[in-house]
Amino acid sequence: MLEQFLKKTEFTSYDDFVNNYSVDVPENFNFAFDVADKYAETDPDKKALVWCDDDEEAIFTFSDMKRYSNKTANYFKSLGIKKGDCVMLILKRRYEFWFCLLALHKLGAVGIPATHLLTKKDIVYRNNAADIKVVITVDDDIVQNSVDEAALESPTLKTKITLNGKRDGWHTYHDEYTGFSEEFIRPTGDDDVTIKDKMLIYFTSGTTGMPKMVLHNFAYPLGHIITAKYWQNVQNNGLHFTVADTGWAKAVWGKLYGQWICGSAVFAYDYNHKFQPADLLHKIEKYKITTFCAPPTIYRFFIKADLKAFDLSSLKYCVVAGEPLNPEVYKQFYDATGLMLMEGFGQTEMTVAIATLPWMKPKPGSMGRPVASYDIVLLDADGNICDTGEEGQIVIRTDKTKPIGLFDGYYRDERLTKSVWHDDVYYTGDMAWQDEDGYLWFVGRADDVIKSSGYRIGPFEVESALLEHPAVLECAITAVPDEIRGQIVKATVVLSKGYTASDELVTTLQDYVKKVTAPYKYPRVIEFVSELPKTISGKIRRVEIRDKDKN
Repeated sequence: MLEQFLKKTEFTSYDDFVNNYSVDVPENFNFAFDVADKYAETDPDKKALVWCDDDEEAIFTFSDMKRYSNKTANYFKSLGIKKGDCVMLILKRRYEFWFCLLALHKLGAVGIPATHLLTKKDIVYRNNAADIKVVITVDDDIVQNSVDEAALESPTLKTKITLNGKRDGWHTYHDEYTGFSEEFIRPTGDDDVTIKDKMLIYFTSGTTGMPKMVLHNFAYPLGHIITAKYWQNVQNNGLHFTVADTGWAKAVWGKLYGQWICGSAVFAYDYNHKFQPADLLHKIEKYKITTFCAPPTIYRFFIKADLKAFDLSSLKYCVVAGEPLNPEVYKQFYDATGLMLMEGFGQTEMTVAIATLPWMKPKPGSMGRPVASYDIVLLDADGNICDTGEEGQIVIRTDKTKPIGLFDGYYRDERLTKSVWHDDVYYTGDMAWQDEDGYLWFVGRADDVIKSSGYRIGPFEVESALLEHPAVLECAITAVPDEIRGQIVKATVVLSKGYTASDELVTTLQDYVKKVTAPYKYPRVIEFVSELPKTISGKIRRVEIRDKDKN
């Protein structure tokens, strides 16, 4: 499959990869037809999806995927869904997500994956911002009640579909789609898609302001070849597991596009209970997962569990993203498994853009180096390229080429798009510094960087130091105003079980930070809380902490 899109698939070094990687993008590329259905024709019994919850399991081949997505496409067509229509999918980790999204691709409709944690207000905003026509949900009363309440304020919403069960005013997917044909003819003419047509919209979780609509076109899946093959290192006929709900962009990063293009099946674990690290470790052991991707938090939980109690020998490669990796976590996981954790960086607006690639020695805490096709530099506040060791904003230059997978802009918000993407430069809003080997080290969001007594302090370095202490379960680093220093570092801390807030513990944590990082970075203020304010995607809302401290 890869050979259809890449002139060269294997590389001997980082330089070879950056200089010689090239993707052939067919003008009418449609992932559902040209990848999923292609496998169904050439290798129908090839595994596509291995799914389980706590009671059941199911394995779907590419032949299954073609059959079920065709039936679903015909069903959706009967409901009036057509090219360009926006359809919201609130499907948690249900296997029907794959059927539905492939069906929408075949119709040329726009998929809008969303989390089940959305409130009525969230759904109203999304429905009206994107003119959502159809909502498909899991059979969850809380979710469906919110959709029903939102529908009263959503003029474009015409159709509501639940996977199972009966509900007034709703269609039932499993009762209705099964009667439709397994054959679906690829659209032609104006009904067909081009790579410039809109395919996916993701609402960012938004640590500040209202969520933005990130628009991706039909070429987007091909951008994830790098994500899957050269960062996650997925294996043909392997089984890849990315820990992510289907409502987040991380799901299509790790549960669909790049993995299937590379010939790897994907694994989905649909759990409805509180996260337990042992459950994930058991699934890795039972299903013989070959490649794995998760945020550092998951690996921290793994280490606190007894890794040696599980047979993880099937694992060949592990990657990490979402926040900087604590070096101690890297070391302990390596000692337990022999596997190096390979870091990466990206945004909902793109594919993986910076990564520790197979030809590179990992530097724990570093994101790695820019991947092929991403022309990345760091710019200071005056727009000058930063020197080695100097902090600056991560930007992507698009004057020569736009990377495949970089978004088309914020849907229906040209002003916002131009504010971050102008003069052929996309400003990510993320700060980093580059070492002498070209590796990039994340500092924080531009708004999060702390300026104290002439020093610039990135929150993640201090957070990483604090997280090494056994008393700290979670923490967030922010700035508070100070008459003398301008700003000082504040730590908002959630304690691990067995620890109690006290002045003595404050001093202990301060002294600990002074030992593991530059002394000027230690938190002069520490506040203990029961939980941190977060977005619905789990990102810490430092802005909320800062606003509270202003009052």
